[in-house]
Amino acid sequence: QELIGQPHNMVRHQDMPKDVFTDLWKTIQSGDMWQGYVKNKTKTGGYYWVYATIYPYVNSKQEQCYMSIRRKPSSDDIKTAETLYSTMH
Repeated sequence: QELIGQPHNMVRHQDMPKDVFTDLWKTIQSGDMWQGYVKNKTKTGGYYWVYATIYPYVNSKQEQCYMSIRRKPSSDDIKTAETLYSTMH
């Protein structure tokens, strides 16, 4: 409930490269699906990783919407994402 209507960057972890989110938004705003690893922060200051698939769609009111399907990545996937993202800062 606390996050409804809030900007997505409220949960963006500081370790996430800004270029990843720039690509995410550019991709979905152009109408394409985006997939990738995302490190989010928790309310208590911790973090969690997800593999996100985000689909843009237009609802029945002709409003632009986004659906995110997430799954827990493997520890190997997380290590790969951490290595890649550390080179992007």
